[in-house]
Amino acid sequence: MSGMGIGLLVFISMFCVLGIGMYYLVQGSGKRYIIAGKSLPFFLVGSMLLAQSLDANATMGNSTGVFTGGFWAGFQFPLGLALCLFVTGAFYAKPLNRMNLLTLPDFYFRRYNWFVEIIVSLLMAFSFAILVAGNFAGSAWIVSIVFNIDYTWALVLIALFIFIYTVAGGLYSCAATDIVQIYPAILGFVGAFIYLLAYYGWSNFSAAIPANYTDLSGLTSVSNGALLNWAGILALGLGDVVALDFMERVFAAKSPETAQKSCFYGAAGTLVAGIVCSFIGLMGLTLFPDIADPRMILPTIAQESVPFIFGLFILGGIIGAGASTADGGILGVSAVLGRNILQRNILRPLARRREELQSQNDKPSEEAKVISDRKLLIISRIMAIPVVAFAIFLAIVKPEPGMLLVLAFDVVFAGCLVPLTLGIYWKKANTPGALVAVVVGSILRLILFYKIPESLAGLDTMIPPVVSLIVMVPVSLMTQKTSPPKHEVIDQIPDDADVIAGIA
Repeated sequence: MSGMGIGLLVFISMFCVLGIGMYYLVQGSGKRYIIAGKSLPFFLVGSMLLAQSLDANATMGNSTGVFTGGFWAGFQFPLGLALCLFVTGAFYAKPLNRMNLLTLPDFYFRRYNWFVEIIVSLLMAFSFAILVAGNFAGSAWIVSIVFNIDYTWALVLIALFIFIYTVAGGLYSCAATDIVQIYPAILGFVGAFIYLLAYYGWSNFSAAIPANYTDLSGLTSVSNGALLNWAGILALGLGDVVALDFMERVFAAKSPETAQKSCFYGAAGTLVAGIVCSFIGLMGLTLFPDIADPRMILPTIAQESVPFIFGLFILGGIIGAGASTADGGILGVSAVLGRNILQRNILRPLARRREELQSQNDKPSEEAKVISDRKLLIISRIMAIPVVAFAIFLAIVKPEPGMLLVLAFDVVFAGCLVPLTLGIYWKKANTPGALVAVVVGSILRLILFYKIPESLAGLDTMIPPVVSLIVMVPVSLMTQKTSPPKHEVIDQIPDDADVIAGIA
């Protein structure tokens, strides 16, 4: 086995051992498992958001996009993700953290009703399951190359180790592994860039870069992909506001102020690491202009053009980026399926009985709280099994989700962002308005996917959220008397019993 292989094996083993060790911090609690007991400090939350943001797209996909299509074709990924964290910190982190939520669909249940919650939960769960599959595939691809093993075996091994440490410690495992994944990765990216710049000089690289690769035509010229680039930036910058993994970390912050500052920290770190990966992609035009597979540009530079330690940190960072996004996705989807679909709605008769019992008392017993919390933990862990199984299957049959992943997230962006935003900031937002916004926005995105001309590709991402807003406002205004809005829930902070039972 090569030195690089041994180093990566040590990295992967460390992730797994550290993640499994967090099992003892869960203490049999669903709330601690899903959002770490809403107790995490600034550095942990900020680092987790940074790690979640710097996924395979923002690193390897970024360098590949720059190498093949110009600066904006790749930099759109970290730019959009950094914009998302900034927007989340500026407008969403404080009010959502204050609401004491466990999952993002909890907001739609509390602000609107159970039916809106179910639709949103299914859309988010499906899109994030695809994201998990894509990150499984990206990490497995690197492992299969470095260790010279079959892709399918690499995929199964990577998926199993991420699954094991995620279900062991929940968000605590995500926090611990994110810390040891993200900072060595950033050191590798920045160190490799500085080394290449010092060794070759920028003039060596600039001579091989086409003029249209670094000018603003990628944002201003339709023929140079401006619509697609803007669509990518906006889809990530605004659409990822409704991302389950980001919001898990926002909810886990110990205070609204901590949640906000952590978002800004993650945004700044994403920009720094992202722009470095973009420049490494440009450097690849000189170092490996005839590379057979452009996806290999960052891994090839890591193995052949920079000192061993930087290359190890880069490859470990790519695997870690996939792992950090996958573990957040597994946790988010399994929690949504377990809490928002299974526990609250499929087992609804039990929930109604619980409501009746609680209505007879000012507060449920401590024993009832503990039992409910443990049930949530068990259900969430069990639901991780079909999530990982589906992701493995999808990563085998479609190792590059491509447009399927884009479409899935665009549908969530189209239907779910407006009800979330208006639900926080507009007191007249109500259930009929939210329902029509989710349905119309999502269906319109699916229709445009098949109908929009190729020359206008990108508008199919940008138009549906606007239409979602246009239909929600009048429907909400016309149904104020028949469906009074529940805007007061934004300012209510339910106690732990209400959070766990899901009846706030």
